[in-house]
Amino acid sequence: MKQIVIQPVTRIEGHAKVTIQLDDQGNVADTRVNVVELRGFEQFAIGRPVEELPRIVCRICGVCPWAHHLASSKACDAVFGVDIPPVAKKLRELAYMGHFIHSHTLHFFILSGPDFVMGPDADYSVRNVIGIIQKVPDIAKRVVQARYLGQMMTQTLGGKAIHPDVSVPGGWSKPLTEIERDQLKEMAKECLDFATFAIDFAKKEIFPKYLDVVKSLAAIETGFLGTVKNGELNLYDGDLRMMTPDGKYEDFPVERYLDYISEHVEPWSYLKFPYYKKMGQFSMDLDHPVGIYRTNALARINVCDRIPTPLAQKELEEFRGNFGRPAQLTLLYHWARLIEILYCAERATELLNDPEITDPNTWKAVTPRAARGVGSVEAPRGTLIHDYETNEKGMVTNCNIIVGTTHNNASINMSVKRAAMDLIKNGVYDQGLLNKVEMSIRAYDPCLSCATHELDGRIAVKIDILNAAGETIDTLMN
Repeated sequence: MKQIVIQPVTRIEGHAKVTIQLDDQGNVADTRVNVVELRGFEQFAIGRPVEELPRIVCRICGVCPWAHHLASSKACDAVFGVDIPPVAKKLRELAYMGHFIHSHTLHFFILSGPDFVMGPDADYSVRNVIGIIQKVPDIAKRVVQARYLGQMMTQTLGGKAIHPDVSVPGGWSKPLTEIERDQLKEMAKECLDFATFAIDFAKKEIFPKYLDVVKSLAAIETGFLGTVKNGELNLYDGDLRMMTPDGKYEDFPVERYLDYISEHVEPWSYLKFPYYKKMGQFSMDLDHPVGIYRTNALARINVCDRIPTPLAQKELEEFRGNFGRPAQLTLLYHWARLIEILYCAERATELLNDPEITDPNTWKAVTPRAARGVGSVEAPRGTLIHDYETNEKGMVTNCNIIVGTTHNNASINMSVKRAAMDLIKNGVYDQGLLNKVEMSIRAYDPCLSCATHELDGRIAVKIDILNAAGETIDTLMN
C-alpha cells in the first residue's frame, strides 16, 4: 500500500499534514488530516483568577485574539453574574466587526486567493501572496489597506490590535471619545467601499471561472451550527442554532451546549471531533455520516433566517437563489465570507451612528463567587465556546474551550477524503491535484493553533526511524 504525504499544508494558520493511503490499484483507501501541534491553555487556566483569562486566552492565537478575548469576557460576565452596560456590548461588537473585516480579508485574498487568481494548477512558486501582488497590484494594495483599517479599528477601540485587554469582566475598560468615533466612521466607510468592491469583483472575475470546481471539489453533506439573534445573523450574541442536513433546526442557549454536543477522540490527532449527539453515534462515513456538522461563514449564512443589514441581506438572497438553503458545497465558504465582510462593514457603520456608543458608563463592578459561566461568539472560523468554573474566591477550577476549527474537524477530514478519492485515480497525481486536496482544507480557514488540546494528561510522541533510502523501518510511540 502506497502512502502520499502532504506536509506541511500551506496557507493556513497552524501546522498539519495530510496522509493519503492508496490501495494496490492506486486508488484512495483512506485519508487523515494529522494535526501535530499542541496548545495547553485549558490547563494553563486552572488555578488562575478568572478575571485574568480574557488577557491570557487571547494569546492562543495572534490571528484571532479578539474572538477568544470576547468569548472569555462573556464567560467571565456569566461567572460573576453581571449584565454589562448596553454601551459595553456595543463597543465589544464594534471592535469585533473590525476584527472580522481584517480576518476574512486575509483569508479570502491572501491565503485562498492565490488558488483562484493564479489558478489551482499554477506552480507553487508563484501561487502565493507575492504572486498576487505581481499579477494584480492594484487589488493587492486595496486588500492591504482593508486589512490595515480592520486592525486600526480594533486598535483605536482597544489600545492595541493584537492580544487586547480592553474587554473586562463587567464590561469595557475605556469609553469611546467623539474624536475616536469620527476617526472610526472614516475607517468604516472605506471598509464598506472595499467590501462592496470585493464581492462584486469575486462574482464577476473569480467565481464564474471556477464554478465547476466549486460544484465538484470536496462536496459533502452535513449539518450546520451558528449563532442567531431573533433568527438574524449575529456574530457577537444570541442563541446557538443546530441545523440538520435537510434544513431542520433547533435553537438553544449556549450554556446548554453539552446537551447537544459531544466530543469524540481519535488517537492520531490532537483535535477532538465534536458531533451533534442527538443524531446518534459519531461517524465520518462519507455515505452515511452521523452527527457531523460544520461551523464558520457558510454555516452562519445557512442557519440564519436573514441578515439585518440591507446590502448583505440582498447578497444573501442572491446566494440562496443560486445555491439553496442549506448550501452544502464546501468551496462556497469563500463566497459566504465576502457576504460577512459586507455585513460587518454595514454593522460597524450602524454602531458608530448610535448616539449611545460614546456613553461613558462602560463597566460594572464584579464580585468573586463560586459559579459556572459559559460565553460564546462567532469567531471568523466558527462558533467559539468558553466554559469556566470557579470556587468561592473566583479561582478557576475547570476550563473547556471548543473553537470553530474543532467543530469543523470531522468535516475537514471528510472533505479531504472526498477530494482525494475524486482526484487521485490509478496512482496518477501531480502537484496541481494535491493542491486541490489542500484547497478543501483552506476552504474552512482552519486555525489549528487555536484548536489543539492535550487529550489525556500526556503529550503523545511519535518517532519514525528511517533508513538511508528514506524508508520507515521502525516507529516508536510513548
